[in-house]
Amino acid sequence: MSPSTTTLALGTGSNASKFTLDGDSLRIERAADNKWPQVQVPLRDVLWAAVDNSVFELSALARRKPKGTYILLNMSGTVTDTDLPSATAFADALMTAAYPALQRQRRLKVFVNPKSGPGKAVGLYRKKIEPIFRAARCDVDLTFTSYGKQAQEMVQKLPLDRYDAIVIMSGDGLIHEVFNGFLAHAEPSRAFRTPVTPIPSGSGNALAINLLGLDDAKDISAAALNAIKGRPMSTDLLSLTQGGKEYMSFMSQSLGLIADLDLGTEHLRFMGGQRFLVGFIYGLIRHRSCPVKVSIKVAHADKRKMVQDMKAAREQAQATYAALAEAPASEEGTPTFGAPPDPKLADASDDDEDPEWVTFDRPLVYLFAGKGPYVSSDVLQFPVSLPTDGLIDVTMQERTTRTAMFKAIDGSQRGDHYWMDTQHYYKAYAYRVEPAEAKGWLSVDGEAFPLEPYEVEVRPGLGTLLSMYGCYQLDFDLPKKGKQPAPRPQAAP
Repeated sequence: MSPSTTTLALGTGSNASKFTLDGDSLRIERAADNKWPQVQVPLRDVLWAAVDNSVFELSALARRKPKGTYILLNMSGTVTDTDLPSATAFADALMTAAYPALQRQRRLKVFVNPKSGPGKAVGLYRKKIEPIFRAARCDVDLTFTSYGKQAQEMVQKLPLDRYDAIVIMSGDGLIHEVFNGFLAHAEPSRAFRTPVTPIPSGSGNALAINLLGLDDAKDISAAALNAIKGRPMSTDLLSLTQGGKEYMSFMSQSLGLIADLDLGTEHLRFMGGQRFLVGFIYGLIRHRSCPVKVSIKVAHADKRKMVQDMKAAREQAQATYAALAEAPASEEGTPTFGAPPDPKLADASDDDEDPEWVTFDRPLVYLFAGKGPYVSSDVLQFPVSLPTDGLIDVTMQERTTRTAMFKAIDGSQRGDHYWMDTQHYYKAYAYRVEPAEAKGWLSVDGEAFPLEPYEVEVRPGLGTLLSMYGCYQLDFDLPKKGKQPAPRPQAAP
Protein backbone atom coordinates (compact mmCIF):
# COMPACT_ATOMS: atom_id res chain seq x y z
CA MET A 1 0.00 0.00 0.00
CA SER A 2 1.47 3.35 -1.02
CA PRO A 3 1.84 5.82 1.85
CA SER A 4 -0.39 8.87 2.01
CA THR A 5 1.10 12.28 1.32
CA THR A 6 3.40 13.47 4.10
CA THR A 7 5.39 16.69 4.13
CA LEU A 8 8.32 17.89 6.20
CA ALA A 9 9.57 21.48 6.01
CA LEU A 10 12.90 22.46 7.55
CA GLY A 11 14.77 25.77 7.70
CA THR A 12 13.66 29.20 6.56
CA GLY A 13 14.38 31.59 3.74
CA SER A 14 17.23 30.59 1.41
CA ASN A 15 18.05 27.63 3.68
CA ALA A 16 14.56 26.17 3.49
CA SER A 17 14.05 22.57 2.37
CA LYS A 18 10.82 20.71 1.81
CA PHE A 19 10.39 16.94 1.62
CA THR A 20 7.15 15.46 0.30
CA LEU A 21 6.35 11.76 0.52
CA ASP A 22 3.62 11.08 -2.01
CA GLY A 23 2.73 7.69 -3.40
CA ASP A 24 5.82 5.86 -4.65
CA SER A 25 8.21 8.81 -4.71
CA LEU A 26 9.94 11.40 -2.58
CA ARG A 27 10.06 15.00 -3.81
CA ILE A 28 12.86 17.18 -2.46
CA GLU A 29 12.75 20.96 -2.86
CA ARG A 30 15.89 22.94 -1.97
CA ALA A 31 15.74 26.72 -2.22
CA ALA A 32 19.52 27.17 -2.01
CA ASP A 33 20.32 24.83 -4.92
CA ASN A 34 19.99 26.76 -8.17
CA LYS A 35 21.25 23.90 -10.37
CA TRP A 36 18.97 21.17 -8.99
CA PRO A 37 16.28 22.85 -6.87
CA GLN A 38 13.75 20.00 -7.14
CA VAL A 39 14.63 16.31 -7.06
CA GLN A 40 12.16 13.47 -7.64
CA VAL A 41 13.35 10.20 -6.12
CA PRO A 42 11.54 6.83 -6.38
CA LEU A 43 11.20 5.31 -2.93
CA ARG A 44 13.24 2.36 -4.17
CA ASP A 45 16.23 4.71 -4.42
CA VAL A 46 16.00 6.08 -0.87
CA LEU A 47 18.84 4.67 1.21
CA TRP A 48 18.39 6.18 4.65
CA ALA A 49 16.35 8.65 6.67
CA ALA A 50 16.57 9.32 10.40
CA VAL A 51 16.68 12.01 13.08
CA ASP A 52 19.81 11.78 15.21
CA ASN A 53 20.70 14.33 17.90
CA SER A 54 18.17 16.81 16.50
CA VAL A 55 19.60 16.49 12.97
CA PHE A 56 17.50 15.17 10.11
CA GLU A 57 19.61 12.98 7.78
CA LEU A 58 18.60 11.76 4.35
CA SER A 59 20.55 9.74 1.77
CA ALA A 60 19.27 8.72 -1.65
CA LEU A 61 20.36 7.92 -5.18
CA ALA A 62 18.94 10.27 -7.79
CA ARG A 63 19.11 10.84 -11.54
CA ARG A 64 19.03 14.18 -13.31
CA LYS A 65 17.72 12.44 -16.43
CA PRO A 66 15.52 9.31 -16.66
CA LYS A 67 18.35 7.21 -18.15
CA GLY A 68 21.23 9.06 -16.52
CA THR A 69 23.64 7.61 -13.98
CA TYR A 70 22.90 7.70 -10.28
CA ILE A 71 24.19 10.52 -8.09
CA LEU A 72 24.46 10.00 -4.33
CA LEU A 73 22.70 12.74 -2.35
CA ASN A 74 23.46 13.19 1.33
CA MET A 75 21.40 15.90 3.05
CA SER A 76 21.11 16.99 6.64
CA GLY A 77 19.52 19.82 8.60
CA THR A 78 18.95 20.90 12.18
CA VAL A 79 15.52 20.16 13.60
CA THR A 80 14.02 22.48 16.21
CA ASP A 81 12.45 21.07 19.35
CA THR A 82 9.06 22.03 17.95
CA ASP A 83 9.62 20.13 14.71
CA LEU A 84 11.28 17.10 16.32
CA PRO A 85 8.13 14.90 16.62
CA SER A 86 7.03 15.56 13.03
CA ALA A 87 10.55 15.09 11.63
CA THR A 88 10.97 11.78 13.46
CA ALA A 89 7.56 10.57 12.26
CA PHE A 90 8.40 11.57 8.68
CA ALA A 91 11.74 9.75 8.76
CA ASP A 92 10.09 6.61 10.16
CA ALA A 93 7.33 6.71 7.53
CA LEU A 94 9.88 7.22 4.75
CA MET A 95 12.02 4.28 5.85
CA THR A 96 8.99 2.01 6.13
CA ALA A 97 7.94 2.94 2.60
CA ALA A 98 11.49 2.71 1.20
CA TYR A 99 12.15 -0.78 2.62
CA PRO A 100 8.89 -2.74 2.11
CA ALA A 101 9.42 -6.19 3.63
CA LEU A 102 13.16 -5.64 3.23
CA GLN A 103 15.96 -5.92 5.76
CA ARG A 104 17.77 -2.67 6.47
CA GLN A 105 21.49 -2.23 7.14
CA ARG A 106 22.52 -5.46 5.48
CA ARG A 107 25.70 -7.21 6.54
CA LEU A 108 27.75 -7.55 3.38
CA LYS A 109 30.84 -9.60 2.62
CA VAL A 110 32.44 -7.68 -0.25
CA PHE A 111 35.12 -9.04 -2.58
CA VAL A 112 36.87 -6.64 -4.95
CA ASN A 113 39.20 -7.95 -7.65
CA PRO A 114 41.77 -5.21 -8.42
CA LYS A 115 42.79 -6.94 -11.67
CA SER A 116 39.34 -7.48 -13.17
CA GLY A 117 38.63 -6.03 -16.62
CA PRO A 118 40.52 -2.78 -17.24
CA GLY A 119 41.88 -2.84 -13.66
CA LYS A 120 39.91 0.08 -12.20
CA ALA A 121 37.86 -1.79 -9.61
CA VAL A 122 39.62 -0.48 -6.48
CA GLY A 123 39.29 3.17 -7.46
CA LEU A 124 35.66 2.75 -8.47
CA TYR A 125 34.84 0.98 -5.22
CA ARG A 126 36.36 3.74 -3.10
CA LYS A 127 34.79 6.53 -5.14
CA LYS A 128 31.35 5.12 -5.94
CA ILE A 129 30.39 1.99 -4.02
CA GLU A 130 31.80 2.54 -0.55
CA PRO A 131 29.95 5.87 -0.04
CA ILE A 132 26.64 4.24 -1.06
CA PHE A 133 27.05 1.35 1.37
CA ARG A 134 28.02 3.84 4.08
CA ALA A 135 24.96 5.98 3.33
CA ALA A 136 22.69 2.92 3.70
CA ARG A 137 24.39 2.07 7.02
CA CYS A 138 25.49 -1.34 5.74
CA ASP A 139 27.93 -3.40 7.79
CA VAL A 140 30.72 -4.14 5.27
CA ASP A 141 33.51 -6.69 5.54
CA LEU A 142 35.84 -5.86 2.64
CA THR A 143 38.49 -8.01 0.95
CA PHE A 144 40.66 -6.94 -1.99
CA THR A 145 41.69 -10.22 -3.59
CA SER A 146 45.40 -10.63 -4.26
CA TYR A 147 45.65 -14.06 -5.88
CA GLY A 148 43.56 -16.56 -7.81
CA LYS A 149 40.94 -18.57 -5.88
CA GLN A 150 41.40 -16.47 -2.75
CA ALA A 151 37.66 -15.78 -2.65
CA GLN A 152 36.91 -19.49 -3.08
CA GLU A 153 39.19 -20.38 -0.18
CA MET A 154 37.59 -17.76 2.08
CA VAL A 155 34.00 -18.61 1.14
CA GLN A 156 34.38 -22.32 1.89
CA LYS A 157 35.12 -21.33 5.50
CA LEU A 158 32.57 -18.51 5.66
CA PRO A 159 30.63 -18.14 8.94
CA LEU A 160 27.13 -18.29 7.44
CA ASP A 161 25.37 -16.40 10.25
CA ARG A 162 27.70 -13.43 9.86
CA TYR A 163 26.51 -12.13 6.45
CA ASP A 164 23.25 -11.36 4.66
CA ALA A 165 24.78 -11.33 1.18
CA ILE A 166 28.06 -11.65 -0.71
CA VAL A 167 28.91 -8.77 -3.04
CA ILE A 168 31.40 -9.39 -5.83
CA MET A 169 33.02 -6.45 -7.61
CA SER A 170 34.77 -8.18 -10.45
CA GLY A 171 34.00 -9.98 -13.67
CA ASP A 172 32.19 -13.31 -13.78
CA GLY A 173 35.28 -15.33 -12.78
CA LEU A 174 35.12 -14.35 -9.11
CA ILE A 175 31.44 -15.30 -8.99
CA HIS A 176 32.49 -18.76 -10.22
CA GLU A 177 34.94 -18.92 -7.31
CA VAL A 178 32.27 -18.05 -4.75
CA PHE A 179 29.81 -20.72 -5.89
CA ASN A 180 32.58 -23.33 -5.86
CA GLY A 181 33.51 -22.15 -2.39
CA PHE A 182 29.92 -22.89 -1.35
CA LEU A 183 30.27 -26.37 -2.88
CA ALA A 184 33.28 -27.08 -0.63
CA HIS A 185 31.67 -25.56 2.49
CA ALA A 186 31.03 -27.75 5.52
CA GLU A 187 27.32 -26.85 5.20
CA PRO A 188 26.84 -26.51 1.42
CA SER A 189 23.03 -26.41 1.47
CA ARG A 190 23.01 -23.46 3.86
CA ALA A 191 25.90 -21.81 2.06
CA PHE A 192 24.09 -21.83 -1.28
CA ARG A 193 21.17 -19.97 0.33
CA THR A 194 23.45 -16.99 0.97
CA PRO A 195 22.56 -14.42 -1.74
CA VAL A 196 25.27 -13.49 -4.22
CA THR A 197 25.17 -10.23 -6.17
CA PRO A 198 27.61 -8.66 -8.65
CA ILE A 199 28.99 -5.16 -9.13
CA PRO A 200 30.32 -5.19 -12.71
CA SER A 201 33.96 -4.32 -13.26
CA GLY A 202 35.08 -7.08 -15.64
CA SER A 203 34.96 -7.57 -19.40
CA GLY A 204 31.74 -9.56 -19.80
CA ASN A 205 29.70 -8.87 -16.64
CA ALA A 206 26.96 -11.25 -17.80
CA LEU A 207 25.29 -11.80 -14.44
CA ALA A 208 25.06 -8.06 -13.73
CA ILE A 209 23.48 -7.45 -17.15
CA ASN A 210 20.94 -10.21 -16.64
CA LEU A 211 19.94 -8.97 -13.18
CA LEU A 212 20.01 -5.21 -13.84
CA GLY A 213 19.42 -4.84 -17.59
CA LEU A 214 21.69 -3.39 -20.26
CA ASP A 215 21.34 0.24 -19.12
CA ASP A 216 21.69 -0.15 -15.35
CA ALA A 217 24.55 -2.64 -15.74
CA LYS A 218 26.60 0.30 -17.07
CA ASP A 219 26.07 2.12 -13.77
CA ILE A 220 27.80 0.44 -10.85
CA SER A 221 25.74 2.53 -8.44
CA ALA A 222 22.66 0.61 -9.63
CA ALA A 223 24.44 -2.63 -8.76
CA ALA A 224 25.22 -1.27 -5.28
CA LEU A 225 21.52 -0.42 -4.87
CA ASN A 226 20.64 -4.01 -5.78
CA ALA A 227 22.97 -5.23 -3.02
CA ILE A 228 21.06 -3.00 -0.59
CA LYS A 229 17.48 -3.42 -1.83
CA GLY A 230 17.40 -6.56 -4.01
CA ARG A 231 15.32 -9.52 -2.88
CA PRO A 232 16.75 -13.04 -2.67
CA MET A 233 15.93 -14.91 -5.89
CA SER A 234 16.50 -18.62 -6.37
CA THR A 235 18.47 -19.71 -9.42
CA ASP A 236 19.39 -23.05 -10.93
CA LEU A 237 23.07 -23.95 -10.85
CA LEU A 238 24.92 -26.30 -13.17
CA SER A 239 26.90 -29.23 -11.85
CA LEU A 240 29.84 -30.06 -14.13
CA THR A 241 31.62 -33.38 -13.63
CA GLN A 242 35.01 -33.97 -15.24
CA GLY A 243 37.61 -36.55 -14.29
CA GLY A 244 35.53 -37.71 -11.33
CA LYS A 245 35.40 -34.24 -9.74
CA GLU A 246 32.38 -31.94 -9.44
CA TYR A 247 32.48 -28.21 -10.17
CA MET A 248 29.70 -25.66 -9.95
CA SER A 249 28.92 -23.42 -12.93
CA PHE A 250 26.50 -20.51 -12.66
CA MET A 251 26.69 -19.10 -16.18
CA SER A 252 28.07 -21.04 -19.15
CA GLN A 253 30.23 -23.69 -20.72
CA SER A 254 31.59 -23.31 -24.24
CA LEU A 255 33.69 -25.10 -26.84
CA GLY A 256 34.99 -24.13 -30.25
CA LEU A 257 34.75 -20.55 -31.48
CA ILE A 258 33.11 -19.18 -28.32
CA ALA A 259 35.76 -20.66 -26.01
CA ASP A 260 38.50 -19.41 -28.33
CA LEU A 261 37.27 -15.81 -28.22
CA ASP A 262 36.78 -15.99 -24.44
CA LEU A 263 40.01 -17.63 -23.28
CA GLY A 264 42.10 -16.81 -26.33
CA THR A 265 41.70 -13.05 -25.87
CA GLU A 266 42.94 -12.72 -22.29
CA HIS A 267 45.78 -10.52 -23.57
CA LEU A 268 43.14 -8.04 -24.80
CA ARG A 269 41.51 -7.40 -21.41
CA PHE A 270 42.41 -3.71 -21.68
CA MET A 271 39.79 -3.47 -24.43
CA GLY A 272 36.93 -4.41 -22.08
CA GLY A 273 33.96 -6.09 -23.77
CA GLN A 274 35.26 -5.23 -27.23
CA ARG A 275 37.84 -8.00 -26.95
CA PHE A 276 35.08 -10.55 -27.57
CA LEU A 277 34.10 -8.93 -30.86
CA VAL A 278 37.73 -8.93 -32.00
CA GLY A 279 38.03 -12.60 -31.05
CA PHE A 280 34.81 -13.48 -32.88
CA ILE A 281 35.95 -11.86 -36.11
CA TYR A 282 39.35 -13.56 -35.91
CA GLY A 283 37.66 -16.90 -35.27
CA LEU A 284 35.39 -16.53 -38.28
CA ILE A 285 38.37 -15.78 -40.49
CA ARG A 286 39.95 -19.06 -39.34
CA HIS A 287 36.55 -20.81 -39.60
CA ARG A 288 37.59 -23.99 -37.77
CA SER A 289 35.24 -26.84 -36.84
CA CYS A 290 34.88 -28.23 -33.34
CA PRO A 291 35.13 -32.06 -33.48
CA VAL A 292 33.00 -33.32 -30.58
CA LYS A 293 30.23 -35.79 -29.85
CA VAL A 294 27.37 -34.22 -27.88
CA SER A 295 24.62 -36.15 -26.08
CA ILE A 296 21.66 -34.16 -24.73
CA LYS A 297 18.81 -35.11 -22.41
CA VAL A 298 16.29 -32.89 -24.20
CA ALA A 299 13.23 -31.33 -22.54
CA HIS A 300 12.16 -28.78 -25.18
CA ALA A 301 13.23 -27.93 -28.72
CA ASP A 302 10.33 -25.86 -30.16
CA LYS A 303 11.80 -22.36 -30.45
CA ARG A 304 8.47 -20.51 -30.69
CA LYS A 305 7.00 -22.37 -27.72
CA MET A 306 10.11 -21.66 -25.65
CA VAL A 307 9.64 -17.93 -26.27
CA GLN A 308 6.00 -18.12 -25.21
CA ASP A 309 6.88 -20.09 -22.08
CA MET A 310 9.61 -17.58 -21.20
CA LYS A 311 7.24 -14.64 -21.43
CA ALA A 312 4.59 -16.38 -19.31
CA ALA A 313 7.17 -17.28 -16.65
CA ARG A 314 8.43 -13.68 -16.55
CA GLU A 315 4.92 -12.34 -15.99
CA GLN A 316 4.36 -14.79 -13.16
CA ALA A 317 7.71 -13.92 -11.54
CA GLN A 318 6.99 -10.19 -11.72
CA ALA A 319 3.60 -10.72 -10.08
CA THR A 320 5.22 -12.76 -7.32
CA TYR A 321 7.81 -10.03 -6.77
CA ALA A 322 5.11 -7.35 -6.52
CA ALA A 323 3.21 -9.44 -3.94
CA LEU A 324 6.35 -9.83 -1.82
CA ALA A 325 6.86 -6.05 -1.87
CA GLU A 326 3.42 -5.64 -0.31
CA ALA A 327 3.91 -8.37 2.29
CA PRO A 328 4.73 -7.44 5.90
CA ALA A 329 8.27 -8.03 7.07
CA SER A 330 8.84 -11.26 9.01
CA GLU A 331 11.29 -12.22 11.72
CA GLU A 332 12.90 -14.63 9.23
CA GLY A 333 14.09 -11.75 7.08
CA THR A 334 13.41 -11.00 3.45
CA PRO A 335 11.49 -13.84 1.73
CA THR A 336 12.99 -15.59 -1.29
CA PHE A 337 11.14 -15.70 -4.60
CA GLY A 338 11.74 -17.81 -7.68
CA ALA A 339 11.38 -21.18 -5.96
CA PRO A 340 12.62 -24.40 -7.61
CA PRO A 341 10.37 -25.61 -10.42
CA ASP A 342 7.43 -27.93 -9.87
CA PRO A 343 8.86 -31.44 -10.45
CA LYS A 344 5.74 -32.37 -12.41
CA LEU A 345 6.36 -29.51 -14.82
CA ALA A 346 10.09 -30.15 -15.07
CA ASP A 347 9.42 -33.76 -16.07
CA ALA A 348 7.23 -32.82 -19.05
CA SER A 349 8.99 -32.86 -22.43
CA ASP A 350 7.59 -31.51 -25.68
CA ASP A 351 6.51 -35.03 -26.63
CA ASP A 352 4.95 -35.80 -23.22
CA GLU A 353 7.28 -38.77 -22.94
CA ASP A 354 10.21 -39.55 -20.71
CA PRO A 355 13.18 -37.61 -22.09
CA GLU A 356 15.87 -39.58 -23.85
CA TRP A 357 19.50 -38.88 -24.57
CA VAL A 358 19.87 -37.55 -28.13
CA THR A 359 23.27 -37.63 -29.83
CA PHE A 360 24.45 -34.80 -32.08
CA ASP A 361 27.48 -35.49 -34.28
CA ARG A 362 27.40 -32.91 -37.08
CA PRO A 363 30.38 -30.56 -37.58
CA LEU A 364 30.06 -27.62 -35.16
CA VAL A 365 31.48 -24.13 -35.10
CA TYR A 366 30.79 -23.98 -31.38
CA LEU A 367 28.81 -25.38 -28.47
CA PHE A 368 27.48 -22.89 -25.94
CA ALA A 369 25.36 -23.88 -22.93
CA GLY A 370 24.30 -21.94 -19.87
CA LYS A 371 21.88 -19.98 -17.66
CA GLY A 372 21.05 -16.30 -18.12
CA PRO A 373 20.14 -14.54 -21.41
CA TYR A 374 23.13 -12.24 -21.94
CA VAL A 375 26.71 -13.49 -21.97
CA SER A 376 27.99 -9.94 -22.61
CA SER A 377 26.41 -6.59 -23.45
CA ASP A 378 26.69 -7.40 -27.15
CA VAL A 379 25.42 -10.99 -27.15
CA LEU A 380 21.95 -12.19 -26.15
CA GLN A 381 22.93 -15.85 -26.43
CA PHE A 382 20.19 -17.56 -24.37
CA PRO A 383 17.11 -15.35 -24.88
CA VAL A 384 14.63 -17.86 -23.42
CA SER A 385 16.70 -18.73 -20.35
CA LEU A 386 14.87 -18.65 -17.01
CA PRO A 387 16.35 -18.55 -13.49
CA THR A 388 14.46 -21.57 -12.13
CA ASP A 389 12.99 -23.73 -14.88
CA GLY A 390 15.19 -26.65 -13.86
CA LEU A 391 16.79 -26.71 -17.32
CA ILE A 392 19.97 -25.62 -19.07
CA ASP A 393 19.87 -23.90 -22.46
CA VAL A 394 22.15 -25.67 -24.95
CA THR A 395 23.02 -24.13 -28.32
CA MET A 396 25.06 -25.72 -31.08
CA GLN A 397 26.04 -23.77 -34.17
CA GLU A 398 26.41 -25.93 -37.25
CA ARG A 399 29.16 -25.15 -39.68
CA THR A 400 27.82 -22.62 -42.19
CA THR A 401 29.11 -19.82 -44.40
CA ARG A 402 31.22 -16.97 -43.06
CA THR A 403 28.69 -14.58 -44.55
CA ALA A 404 25.86 -16.07 -42.51
CA MET A 405 27.94 -15.89 -39.34
CA PHE A 406 28.93 -12.28 -39.92
CA LYS A 407 25.26 -11.39 -40.41
CA ALA A 408 24.53 -13.04 -37.06
CA ILE A 409 26.96 -10.63 -35.36
CA ASP A 410 24.90 -7.65 -36.46
CA GLY A 411 21.83 -8.87 -34.55
CA SER A 412 23.56 -10.64 -31.66
CA GLN A 413 22.47 -8.04 -29.08
CA ARG A 414 18.85 -8.71 -30.10
CA GLY A 415 19.30 -12.49 -30.15
CA ASP A 416 18.64 -12.75 -33.89
CA HIS A 417 20.90 -15.80 -34.17
CA TYR A 418 18.34 -17.73 -32.08
CA TRP A 419 16.21 -18.04 -35.22
CA MET A 420 18.97 -19.35 -37.49
CA ASP A 421 18.16 -22.85 -38.74
CA THR A 422 21.81 -23.81 -38.32
CA GLN A 423 21.73 -22.84 -34.63
CA HIS A 424 20.20 -25.75 -32.73
CA TYR A 425 18.67 -24.63 -29.44
CA TYR A 426 17.53 -27.03 -26.73
CA LYS A 427 16.34 -26.83 -23.17
CA ALA A 428 17.85 -29.82 -21.44
CA TYR A 429 18.10 -31.59 -18.12
CA ALA A 430 21.70 -32.54 -18.80
CA TYR A 431 24.25 -32.99 -21.57
CA ARG A 432 27.57 -34.76 -22.19
CA VAL A 433 30.51 -33.87 -24.40
CA GLU A 434 33.21 -36.17 -25.74
CA PRO A 435 35.93 -34.17 -27.57
CA ALA A 436 37.56 -35.92 -30.53
CA GLU A 437 40.90 -34.21 -29.77
CA ALA A 438 42.54 -32.55 -26.78
CA LYS A 439 43.64 -29.44 -28.66
CA GLY A 440 41.48 -26.41 -27.90
CA TRP A 441 39.65 -24.68 -25.08
CA LEU A 442 36.84 -25.52 -22.66
CA SER A 443 35.55 -22.38 -20.97
CA VAL A 444 33.45 -22.68 -17.81
CA ASP A 445 32.13 -19.33 -16.59
CA GLY A 446 35.08 -17.79 -18.42
CA GLU A 447 37.59 -20.04 -16.61
CA ALA A 448 39.90 -22.45 -18.50
CA PHE A 449 39.25 -26.18 -18.06
CA PRO A 450 40.95 -29.14 -19.79
CA LEU A 451 39.38 -30.14 -23.09
CA GLU A 452 38.37 -33.57 -21.83
CA PRO A 453 35.03 -35.42 -21.57
CA TYR A 454 32.58 -33.81 -19.16
CA GLU A 455 28.92 -33.90 -18.17
CA VAL A 456 26.63 -31.12 -16.96
CA GLU A 457 23.35 -31.51 -15.11
CA VAL A 458 21.03 -28.96 -13.56
CA ARG A 459 20.76 -28.46 -9.79
CA PRO A 460 17.29 -26.81 -9.61
CA GLY A 461 17.00 -23.74 -7.39
CA LEU A 462 20.27 -24.43 -5.59
CA GLY A 463 21.76 -20.92 -5.80
CA THR A 464 20.51 -17.55 -4.57
CA LEU A 465 20.94 -14.14 -6.19
CA LEU A 466 19.60 -10.66 -5.43
CA SER A 467 17.12 -9.04 -7.82
CA MET A 468 14.96 -5.91 -7.81
CA TYR A 469 12.65 -7.25 -10.52
CA GLY A 470 11.96 -10.92 -9.95
CA CYS A 471 13.25 -12.06 -13.34
CA TYR A 472 16.01 -11.56 -15.90
CA GLN A 473 16.01 -8.18 -17.64
CA LEU A 474 15.66 -8.43 -21.42
CA ASP A 475 13.32 -7.68 -24.31
CA PHE A 476 12.79 -10.67 -26.59
CA ASP A 477 9.72 -11.82 -28.47
CA LEU A 478 8.49 -13.78 -31.46
CA PRO A 479 9.43 -12.26 -34.84
CA LYS A 480 6.99 -9.62 -36.04
CA LYS A 481 4.90 -10.32 -39.10
CA GLY A 482 6.86 -9.52 -42.22
CA LYS A 483 10.13 -10.08 -40.30
CA GLN A 484 10.23 -13.84 -40.13
CA PRO A 485 13.56 -15.63 -39.57
CA ALA A 486 15.83 -15.77 -42.61
CA PRO A 487 15.85 -19.00 -44.63
CA ARG A 488 18.45 -21.56 -43.70
CA PRO A 489 21.86 -20.74 -45.22
CA GLN A 490 23.73 -23.42 -47.06
CA ALA A 491 26.39 -25.25 -45.09
CA ALA A 492 29.95 -24.50 -46.00
CA PRO A 493 31.96 -27.32 -47.53
